[in-house]
Amino acid sequence: MSYKRDIEFLFELGSLRNMDRGWKQHLGVDCANDMEHTLRVLWLALILARKHGGCDENLIMKMALTHDLCETRVSDHSYIQKVYVKADEDKALNDTLTGTSLEDFEQIQELYEARESIEAKIVKDADNLDVELEIKELIERGHQLPKRWQVFRQMIHDEKLHTDVAKAFWKEVQDADPADWHMSANKWVKMPEAGQ
Repeated sequence: MSYKRDIEFLFELGSLRNMDRGWKQHLGVDCANDMEHTLRVLWLALILARKHGGCDENLIMKMALTHDLCETRVSDHSYIQKVYVKADEDKALNDTLTGTSLEDFEQIQELYEARESIEAKIVKDADNLDVELEIKELIERGHQLPKRWQVFRQMIHDEKLHTDVAKAFWKEVQDADPADWHMSANKWVKMPEAGQ
């Protein structure tokens, strides 16, 4: 038994850290790469699944890991590029997985794309919601363009989110402060005697 295709797959997967999100072109600033996006989508999907209840978390994790895997070969197209470019994502994913120990993930991607199961809907919601988090981070760094996207982001809430838990999450993100987690966990809060 050879691990050749599995090793090739892992190198290919590693290339996602070099894959910029398509919309970076329009922002002109540093934002999450595909690998970072995938990791946060996975965690976000698990949070939504637990809030929703009754979900197969194993399937959710597999869907989240696979949801943008084809982008190693077709790239991540922005909202402008998608007007002009049609990527053959099915072929890309098939070529990526064929001969690996993970060939069954192609069926997982098919389940995800069908959006019939609650798991697929939750992962797609997490994919959309990660953009909301990224927008808040960009605004925190002083970027102005994401504020102009608010009409489109409201449309995402109204027309694209599948679950009530995702819609509730979206609303809370609008008022969230990206710095809260570290401002409340710093040493002067946690250890009042620090620096004495």
